Amino acid sequence: MRIKNVRIYTMDDNDRVIDNGFVTVENGIITAVEEGSPSECGEDDIDGRGMTLYPGFIDAHTHMGLTSAGVGIEGEDLNEEFDPCTPQLRIIDGINPIDHSFEMARQAGITCVIVSPGSTNPIAGSIAAVKTAGKRIDKMVVKTVGMKLALGENPKLTYMDHEQSPATRMAVASIIRDNLYKAQRYMQDIEQAESESDLPDYDSAMEALLPLLRREIKAHFHCHRADDIFTAVRIANEFDLDYTLIHCTDGHIIAEELADEKVSCVVGPVICDRCKPEMAGLTPANAAVLKSHGLEVAVCTDHSEVPIEYLPISVGICIKHGLSFYDGLRSVTCTPAKIAGIFDRTGSVEVGKDADLVLFEGNPFEVMSSPVLVMIGGKTVGRDKV
Repeated sequence: MRIKNVRIYTMDDNDRVIDNGFVTVENGIITAVEEGSPSECGEDDIDGRGMTLYPGFIDAHTHMGLTSAGVGIEGEDLNEEFDPCTPQLRIIDGINPIDHSFEMARQAGITCVIVSPGSTNPIAGSIAAVKTAGKRIDKMVVKTVGMKLALGENPKLTYMDHEQSPATRMAVASIIRDNLYKAQRYMQDIEQAESESDLPDYDSAMEALLPLLRREIKAHFHCHRADDIFTAVRIANEFDLDYTLIHCTDGHIIAEELADEKVSCVVGPVICDRCKPEMAGLTPANAAVLKSHGLEVAVCTDHSEVPIEYLPISVGICIKHGLSFYDGLRSVTCTPAKIAGIFDRTGSVEVGKDADLVLFEGNPFEVMSSPVLVMIGGKTVGRDKV
């Protein structure tokens, strides 16, 4: 099957844009990305009629399938608020793929989302990249990509209300640091064991932190305020973690300092108010300022804080406030794929990658735009006019 007569933003490392070309898909994988017209045609080919083809959009930070409106506590699987350190929690055990938000994502051209636990716990659990089509989460998961760590107001206020630690930012950081040190010792004991009898007793929390310490997954630090952002950087450098900054609300204030760290940032939610003290510095220019200082920037909705279908509009607002169109496109395609470590699978239109594709007639970031074709893994999950 081919999608032909389209302009193609490949979003590959060469920034290739094909003014008129076609993409061939076989068994869910892209097998050709070429200029011009195909030498042969099939009855299932799709004529794009001069429209523009992009990689399927990716939201770099969501809580998809973990919350359901209107059903109270039964619909809340976002936060385990009774233990500040829960790295052993697996995000896939909480995601409901039948949740309506997945359909809304597909309708907006979002083909993959990064799903994270909430931010009440200093160490909250694993993070996964998930395709937005499917009924069984095991078949939708691309891979486990990170560990959720949270700083600042949310963990502090959660456990202050419970009349237990942490009740200060110092204690939040201390809990993260203490458990990373324990995991380092646990890893050393495993490596130095000469026989099975020498192995330390199994500890699910410490086991879950080993991929983080080995840099096999990233630390995703929830941080809004400038001092919390620098605490994230401090801890990451102390333990040599591969990491990204989630929200990074005050990033525009400290962009020059962050540029020295060469860290990636996931900015958002964009369409929201300054709903808590640590978000006082919120500005829709944040993404543009960070990008102007050479930082890699992805834009997120933080669904359900902002509904997932407003990801393209969020990018449009960032473009309105200084981000270039191309960098806006990067922020929901190749950049989140690279941050999540799934760029080998998705995030660009290249041979060998999953056929996650969206076709638009106009600017995809304008409020009146909707995709005319959405494809995930080579299967059409939304189609109009073609």
